[in-house]
Amino acid sequence: MWVNMSDMTKENLARLRIDPERKARRKTGPVALLVVVAALLMAGLMGYASSRKSSAAPPAAAPVAPVAAPPAGDALLTVTGYVIPRERVEISPKFMGTVRAIHVKKGDVVRKGTIIVELEDEEYRARLREAEGRLALAEANLENAELNLKRALELEQKNVESARVADDARRARAAAAAEVKIARGTVALAETYLNWCTIRAPIDGVILEKLVDPNELVAPQSFGGSRGPSTAFVAMADLNDLQVEIDLNEADVGKVRLQQRCRISPEAYPEKVYGGYVAEIAPEANRSKGTLQVKVQIEKPDRYLTPELTAKVDFLAE
Repeated sequence: MWVNMSDMTKENLARLRIDPERKARRKTGPVALLVVVAALLMAGLMGYASSRKSSAAPPAAAPVAPVAAPPAGDALLTVTGYVIPRERVEISPKFMGTVRAIHVKKGDVVRKGTIIVELEDEEYRARLREAEGRLALAEANLENAELNLKRALELEQKNVESARVADDARRARAAAAAEVKIARGTVALAETYLNWCTIRAPIDGVILEKLVDPNELVAPQSFGGSRGPSTAFVAMADLNDLQVEIDLNEADVGKVRLQQRCRISPEAYPEKVYGGYVAEIAPEANRSKGTLQVKVQIEKPDRYLTPELTAKVDFLAE
């Protein structure tokens, strides 16, 4: 009986014994769980940090395709301006006087040297005659002084007169020569004023403005015409030498350069097209308007181009 109970005790003890493999698995289970949890926490922290970094960094710029330059001859920029003569000549009197006659009117075509205005010249003709008389008197005095000098020298050689007399004769002759020079200058001055009474066209061109009429008193400063205070009584220009004046927006200045080819078309005659080029770019901008003045020279202008008309200008690519 004792033996049987001991066998039963051994058998029960064997049942209660834990298998080593199961014991190892039970020991390693919690450790593996801790490792997995730690790995998940690390992955979460790394993902959060990378998301913060990506949100803080600026987005990468998308690649921009280069803009192709327009083909040569195409318009880079189109603006409008006003047709103007390259040079506007305003003719003024050189002194105060009265208009005797004016031989031109607005729109007349004149040649260089054509008489356009005459001033009353009676006073200056009289001054010229007076100056010519003074010149004749001075020349006569010079001739007399030369004769006196000749006689004094002859008498000095014969010891009839002293050297002092000869010296006085020399001084008188020099003074007479100086008077002749002064008289000739007076004559030249009178002739100049007389010539200024006849005003001639300085260039070939067209009369743009006529600011005075006959019998009006004119002076080097007048207030006639549509351009405000002016010293001119006639304005003219060569209409074979025309430009387009443009107030270019400052945002478009980079598209324009000197000698750039242009295409010009007047608004009044859109079917007419003229070639041209950038002849002038102002060295200073207009601050109040935000513009820069540009002048485009028109090649081969004709009668369809009139000053102050509006014209369209295409600045061409090369």
